[in-house]
Amino acid sequence: MKYKVIKQDILRILGNQFLHGAVSVLCKTVKLNIKNAEKTDTLIKDGQNIVFAFWHGTMLIPWFLQRDKNFSSLVSQSKDGDLLANVLTKWNYHIERGSSHKGGKEALEMLVEKANNKYSISITPDGPTGPARILKAGAVIIAQRSAIPLVLCGVAYKKKYVFEKSWDKFEIPKLFSKINVVYSDPIYIGNELDREEVSKIIDGCSTMLNKLQKEAENFD
Repeated sequence: MKYKVIKQDILRILGNQFLHGAVSVLCKTVKLNIKNAEKTDTLIKDGQNIVFAFWHGTMLIPWFLQRDKNFSSLVSQSKDGDLLANVLTKWNYHIERGSSHKGGKEALEMLVEKANNKYSISITPDGPTGPARILKAGAVIIAQRSAIPLVLCGVAYKKKYVFEKSWDKFEIPKLFSKINVVYSDPIYIGNELDREEVSKIIDGCSTMLNKLQKEAENFD
């Protein structure tokens, strides 16, 4: 057991040293086909911050696409979270450490505060532990409370490695893989909506994100 722990610690140290470089090289080799991003790109260029949501299992490329664009995100305080935080920090994300799984209210307020201070928010709305591809309330609530648009993003890798034992069946594209990325139009959620209306929007966004995901998975 002690040997296993030491081995894991060594791998994490190596990961912190080399993961960013390896992932950046990988992401620069892929062949991107991006659909319907024009409205979102215009908003960002005009200084409008957004909430950008994508499924946890396909998160690598969405993180990469929004690097250097004044995005913030919540990353867990776990050792695995250390690896992600290291990569995202080098991609110029503004990282908050915490958990939407424990102390969810505090985590939500932290991200709303960031959004109110003109940071865009990247979020995996089915994370950190699932169920996979079912959108939780956070992305919609942040967009509503901070009065900024929500953009959903479906992502699919034609050639990939899949971690079958992970809850989200986490995917990593292979070198030079084709990748489809499909954006929704910006979604605006009014402050005047009541809880029942917001709940319907959350369900609708979950359905929409899965439709975008299905569209992205069509490589014909």
